[in-house]
Amino acid sequence: QVQLVESGGGLVQPGGSLRLSCAASGSSFSINTMGWYRQAPGKQRELVAQITGGGTTNYADSVKGRFTLSGDNAKNTVYLQMNSLKPEDTAVYYCNADVRNILSYRRYQYWGQGTQVTVSS
Repeated sequence: QVQLVESGGGLVQPGGSLRLSCAASGSSFSINTMGWYRQAPGKQRELVAQITGGGTTNYADSVKGRFTLSGDNAKNTVYLQMNSLKPEDTAVYYCNADVRNILSYRRYQYWGQGTQVTVSS
């Protein structure tokens, strides 16, 4: 079992910045990927950014150049730095981890509880 603990989020004016953090904890697991998805009211959940265990990142086109995802392997934590925020970035942001149990070698997906990001003047 893996737990994801999210922090960050809140209300910010357009053009402002926020940082989200997500820490994974548990036992006997290795991380394939970690990242963030978001879901705005009336819309489907979409990938924002993702990082592999080897450090390769992938971003949605809508956030490229504005958001930066980084990871701390020792802490099993990822950080999403969001700059130049726009009203259309408003959504609930969910941390996601794709992990493998190192004992059974089975693969699992875990989700955080979600954190609200609101961009408004």
